[in-house]
Amino acid sequence: MVDYDKVMDTILNRYVNNRLILGIDGLSRSGKTTLVAELKNRLVQYQKPVCIFHIDDHIVERKNRYDTEFEQWYEYYNFQWDVELLRNQLFSKLNYAEVVELPFYNSVLDKLEIKTVTIPNNCILIVEGVFLQRPEWRDFFDFIVYLDCQRDKRFERESASAKENIEKFRSRYWKAEDFYLDSIAPLANADMIISS
Repeated sequence: MVDYDKVMDTILNRYVNNRLILGIDGLSRSGKTTLVAELKNRLVQYQKPVCIFHIDDHIVERKNRYDTEFEQWYEYYNFQWDVELLRNQLFSKLNYAEVVELPFYNSVLDKLEIKTVTIPNNCILIVEGVFLQRPEWRDFFDFIVYLDCQRDKRFERESASAKENIEKFRSRYWKAEDFYLDSIAPLANADMIISS
């Protein structure tokens, strides 16, 4: 069970009327989006300006992340997002930019659409997504919360249709997650760990 009061106390103690960049990291279906929604509601109640970015809004077109010459797990970890573009267009600007222009993925059309996002002054910025502590992005965060949840519990949260293709989880998602856990050690490097 998430201790929302503890998370909020940590955020508010670190936020002193300037930008605070908070990362919500965790593997697929660990509860990141739910946590972010609750934090947003509470921050609004405290009348704190908040701006949220979901990394999965910025994945690349299917042709760039599937059917490459690489193994599926490698595609997922390395090609699902344009890591350098997000570093340059989002992460490196979070401390000062009033606006950022980012590619948003349109899943219906399988294409990217550039949109402008306005960032309020002196706000709490929450970035939510998987693999946030990769070396290209980690140093841009002031504080990272990692949601730790066992694989079997996370798999239970998948849709029935997704569960039917367990081979995709084995060859694509879970191998990439294992790589992340082994090579980046997100639990050891996070500022706070929440069991979800």
